[in-house]
Amino acid sequence: NGKVASGVAISRSGSMVNSAVRGVSALSGKKISAEQGRAILSHSPKANLLVKTGAITNKLVKSGMSIPEIAQQVTCQKIGGAACQEWYGPDRALWLGPFSEGAVPSYLTGEFPGDYGWDTQGLSADPNTFAAYRETEVIHARWAMLGTLGCVTPELLAKYSGVPIAEPVWFKAGSQIFAEGGLDYLGNPSLVHAQSILAILACQVILMGGAEAYRVNGGPAGEGLDAINPGGAFDPLGLADDPDTFAELKVKEIKNGRLAMFSMLGFYVQAIATGKGPVENWAEHIADPAGVNGLTNGIATKFTP
Repeated sequence: NGKVASGVAISRSGSMVNSAVRGVSALSGKKISAEQGRAILSHSPKANLLVKTGAITNKLVKSGMSIPEIAQQVTCQKIGGAACQEWYGPDRALWLGPFSEGAVPSYLTGEFPGDYGWDTQGLSADPNTFAAYRETEVIHARWAMLGTLGCVTPELLAKYSGVPIAEPVWFKAGSQIFAEGGLDYLGNPSLVHAQSILAILACQVILMGGAEAYRVNGGPAGEGLDAINPGGAFDPLGLADDPDTFAELKVKEIKNGRLAMFSMLGFYVQAIATGKGPVENWAEHIADPAGVNGLTNGIATKFTP
């Protein structure tokens, strides 16, 4: 619909501006002839945009603004609202709080959600590498949020709701497919009744691989979509309609996703150290916080396959 399309257009225009600003920044320290400049522009798919942005940027630089400052201002103009001041741009929260002066690399301008200015190893200094890392982080964050929910839900239902799940602990549940009668999703054979590991593998490769291929390369849902936030048919609720709301939701997504990735790491360590699921670990800790915690149970390995 029109509203979703406008949300997608806003996302695309922001990406185009970011690309143009990076192009101007890369050329700002080089002296080239007019012929060389025309040759560079002739190979750029966004030549007109780059020319216009370059002219504006040149005027702003002459007025005393630096390239990072220009990038920050452009970002805030595109995002707008209180979200920009709190989570984006030069006035956003930084990883060392009031002691962050001099600790934030110049290439971390608050342009993207979740940027707190922390990159002590310089992993994001290259724009192409930075873009790849951002995409990888968001995709892993989304999987981690789904994974943590999938790990605790069966155990919660079995422990507190009496749902008859044969094996509710996440790292043991998969073994039920080799048991007589196979594996019933949430203990209900009418939902998913799996008896063949090969059939599950084939379905996962086709469904998950196909979805990932469409996300990266385009497909029935559209071509040329943003690889991280495609919008359109992927936003049926119209969450990206309002740019302020969309900007804030992207921050919430990456923050919750980072927490979920740490949670999954905790689930792995707990499974190896205690041989129990996260809900059982939590229940035992609540019952005896001083006697059951990471310091008392985190050394000995009690995992039994």
